Order: sequence, then structure tokens, then C-alpha cells
Amino acid sequence: MAKNKKKRKLKQKLTDKYRLVIINEDTFQERFSLKLSRLNVFVFGGVFSILLIILTTLLIAFTGIREYIPGYSSTALKKKATRLTYEADSLKTRLSVLEGYTKALKPVLTGQIEPEKIDSITNEMKTIAFDESKLQASKEDSLFREKIESKDLFPLYNGGANRVKNVFFSPLTGSISQPFDVNDKHYAIDIVAKTGTPVKAVADGTVILAEWTAETGYVITIQHSNEFISVYKHNGTLLKQQGDVVKSGEAIASVGSTGELTTGPHLHFELWNNGFPVNPTNYIDFQ
Repeated sequence: MAKNKKKRKLKQKLTDKYRLVIINEDTFQERFSLKLSRLNVFVFGGVFSILLIILTTLLIAFTGIREYIPGYSSTALKKKATRLTYEADSLKTRLSVLEGYTKALKPVLTGQIEPEKIDSITNEMKTIAFDESKLQASKEDSLFREKIESKDLFPLYNGGANRVKNVFFSPLTGSISQPFDVNDKHYAIDIVAKTGTPVKAVADGTVILAEWTAETGYVITIQHSNEFISVYKHNGTLLKQQGDVVKSGEAIASVGSTGELTTGPHLHFELWNNGFPVNPTNYIDFQ
């Protein structure tokens, strides 16, 4: 009986109605009134607390406020981390390109491709002192020229010199902005042309390098017969990949202005023979 009375009293306390009245202190006029019970207050208080928790959670989850809470990373930090990831991947690619480029030219630089004897070596600068006479056509090259001339492959030209010049296909037709200059260590010629102009292979061969470098942009290198190597730099795009076999006159790239050392849309063209750079104008007619 005592327990039932306590339960009734508790229930009665929860359900008893109370009136909340707001009146004017001067006139005692009733302004607002509200009937409440303890149970109503508990219910409204619980619902309000739940709504407050939900709203706070949504505010933290979908606004910038979460950045001030320990454990949450800021948006700026995520963007920076993503950018650094891309830069690291780009540096890895550049390193791979440089390694491939060095590996392709290693036989030339280390002398594994038998060069002619070099007159002098400056130990302090660790550079090779070239004799201009040795940069001219070698004995093997002269025999190769005689063989070509005897076959009369270029009947449209009357002179032997013209025939020699046309042993190789012109990679690009245009004006030469910077010639081959041994004294200035410019072992190439620069040919100015419009962006997008096709760059063609000077002879049949195999692509030994087709990559991008920071200084010279898109570069493609082709190994030809008779120990000739042709190099094409600052291209806008490359049309061939390493290992591809190309034919003389086949488009391999397009003119561009890529790389840190470029001065505008042009082709930087190098021609190497037996480990030595040779003047491309001695072999090719660029007009």
C-alpha cells in the first residue's frame, strides 16, 4: 500500500498543472500565461537537447568550424598535401626522364662508341677540347658519300656537294636563327617555324629517347645507321615513343617552345657521328 501511494504521489507530481504567468508590474495586467507540468518540462527539455546536439554535430561536420577541433585536418592542409603529392610524382617522372636520357647518351659520353682521338683534355674544366678538323666528315663518312654519289640517288641536283647535302631528309623547312658554332659550344642549329609544324625524321632509324626534360622540354633522339644520331629538342608534342622504328621523312614531333632554355617556337636540331657533333648543314638542305 505504501509503495502504491508513493507511485501515485510521483505520478501526481509529474502531471500536476502549473501556470506560468507574466504580468505588468505597474498595472498587474496579464501579458502571457502558460500551463505546464513537470512532465512537459522534461519532455520539452529532452527534445530541445537532442535537437541542439544534432544541429551542433551538423555545424561542425559541414562548416569550417571543424578545423578548430583537434583531430580534424584543415582544407588548406589537405590541398597542400595533395599538391605536394603531385609535385613529388612530377619530380619522380623528371628523374626517370633524366636517367633515361643519360643512359641513352652514356655510350657517346664515355667513349664506348669508338671516337677518333682527342687532341687535348682540360683537366681543370673536365671538358673535351675539340679540334675543328675532327668535327668534319670522317673517312668512313667520305666513303659513304662516294657510295651515295655513285648511285646517283639525286639526279635533280647537278653537283656532288648537293648530293651529299641531301643524304638526310630535312627535319624542318625554315630559317636558321642560330647556326652550328663549335667555339660557342652550340653543337646544333636552331630552325624557326610556326608552332605545330611537323618535325620529321632525317633518316630511317630507331627512337632511343622520347621524354621531357626541364631545360629542353620534349626531346626525341633517333639512332641511325653508320653511327649517326639525330636529336630534336624543344618540341611541342611527341608522336613517337622509345623503341619505335621510324622511316625517313616520317613525322615524329611538332614544333613547340617547351623547356626553360627555349626562346620561342623553334627546333633545336643536333646531328652526331661516331660520338662527335657534326654540322647538320653539311648533310642537310634546310631551305
